[in-house]
Amino acid sequence: MAMTKIYIVYYSTWGHVATLAEEIKKGADSVDGVEATIWQVAETLPEEVLGKMSAAPKKEHPVISGKQLVDADGILFGFPARFGMMAAQMKALFDSTGGIWSQQALAGKPAGFFFALGTQGGGQEETALTAVSQLTHHGMMFVPVGYTFGAGMFDMDEVRCCSPYGSGTFAGADGRSRKPSEAELQMAEHQGKYFATIAKKLKMGAASV
Repeated sequence: MAMTKIYIVYYSTWGHVATLAEEIKKGADSVDGVEATIWQVAETLPEEVLGKMSAAPKKEHPVISGKQLVDADGILFGFPARFGMMAAQMKALFDSTGGIWSQQALAGKPAGFFFALGTQGGGQEETALTAVSQLTHHGMMFVPVGYTFGAGMFDMDEVRCCSPYGSGTFAGADGRSRKPSEAELQMAEHQGKYFATIAKKLKMGAASV
């Protein structure tokens, strides 16, 4: 049986989403027969603007093109929320996929989301719901994490960005003052393992048909 390829595709301004992506990879890599790769999307802001924003340096993860999404068996997309929607840089990736959309080359592939938000009212669930429209037009299957993280979804002992729609973190109203908590990192790793397991089952099932 060929390896199940999981692509973790993200955009990160101040490094929070990139940190979650690396934790998700740990979880995905823990599933036998799964190969997880982290990709980042192209930056659309000029260096001058990024400097004024005190944006974090980019990680050395390769930059993905829309056409390369076809090579994955399952994809997790990570991005900061912008007024209840995905960041423009991630939207630019989806906007570049017209060619593979016309062929429905992504149809049937599982996909999910993870996020960074500035505040508790930053719209994690709203952002997931607006992002689902991108998957729908491609015929992709949205795989939420649900409440599979167990007790970690219900604890009220600290502020945490844990949602059935996907793992996440709060970055602070300024976008960078708060770092992912241990609970948020643990849920990200769990999401990677859970999603990889689902994607592997789907691939194995398709192979047996």
